Amino acid sequence: MAESPPPAPCRPATATSRREFLGATTAALLAACGRRSGPPAGSAELGPIEGELNVYNWSDYIAPDLVPRFEREFGVRVSYDTYESSEEMVAKLEAGATGYDVVVPPTYGVTALLASGLLAPLSRRYLPNLGNLAPVFRGLAHDPRDRYTVPWQWGITGIAWRTDLVAPAPASWAAFLDPARRGRMTMLDDERDVIGAFLRLRGRSINSIDRGELEAARRDAVAAKANLKAYLSAPVKGQLVAGDVWLAQLWNGDAAQARKEQPALAWALPKEGGTLWIDSLVVPASAPHPRAAHEFINFVLRPDVGAAISATTGYGTPNRAALPLLSDPVPYPSRDELARLEIQMDLGRASALWDEVWTEIKSA
Repeated sequence: MAESPPPAPCRPATATSRREFLGATTAALLAACGRRSGPPAGSAELGPIEGELNVYNWSDYIAPDLVPRFEREFGVRVSYDTYESSEEMVAKLEAGATGYDVVVPPTYGVTALLASGLLAPLSRRYLPNLGNLAPVFRGLAHDPRDRYTVPWQWGITGIAWRTDLVAPAPASWAAFLDPARRGRMTMLDDERDVIGAFLRLRGRSINSIDRGELEAARRDAVAAKANLKAYLSAPVKGQLVAGDVWLAQLWNGDAAQARKEQPALAWALPKEGGTLWIDSLVVPASAPHPRAAHEFINFVLRPDVGAAISATTGYGTPNRAALPLLSDPVPYPSRDELARLEIQMDLGRASALWDEVWTEIKSA
């Protein structure tokens, strides 16, 4: 291909205790990916807070009482829309969707939206709670001067399964190629996660833009599709709980949510490795209510709010001030798991090739 390859994926370096939630291990995980240089966000004057706020976020990704609480405290009416895949969100914004004030894209989504000029720089004067962020979540590679993003949550993509219905425990992405569980498995409705899984199965990077590697991943994905019940993201949790789905590609936090209702549910990172992702709060350049957007972001940065979000989602919080408030810490990846994780990077012009491959998979 003519395109230059994307930057090499940031890989975690080390880990501490599996039961230490964030802390020193997070520093090791992200230090290689962060650059703490240059000034942070600006200080533009935004005027008085508006009476409305439009949020666009992943489904099941916030504590249920936080939006009503924000509305009561700030006198702002919130419209809260959700999406199920990063591609859906980015495509909608790139197609000209306006009206959103706060959006929550992953790392590669931030890069794509910045390249399209769709994000507004943040005004630091309205974000005094930025000091609650752990330093390792500042100056990350996709926003080295902290001008556009505030980290929201981070997590890992792996495999969830019903321990009472699946034996032995799945150890590889090849589990989706096994016809023995045909109709009882799902994969995420997300091209980066599905194609990335089969790239890892063959020992390739989840950020590959090599046509041959992507073609091999496409063949594997098409073969796996014959065994799938569907491509499902967050909605699969209920089906795992009910036993309609036995094995699913799923994010670790969503698996933790489902486990609260179904103890016979396990989650693991396949032996080939997988994806580490960081989602961030951003303000679109077309946001009609920028001051309300900043107030919402600053609200999210409060320790109790950050803790409530992670307690609900099961994902990691970048808010170091929230850590002491978490009573049920999420098991952290082991040293071996950390060594097998990659961060999704923007694919640049090669995104079109990935879209083409995904279309072929979905239509097969």
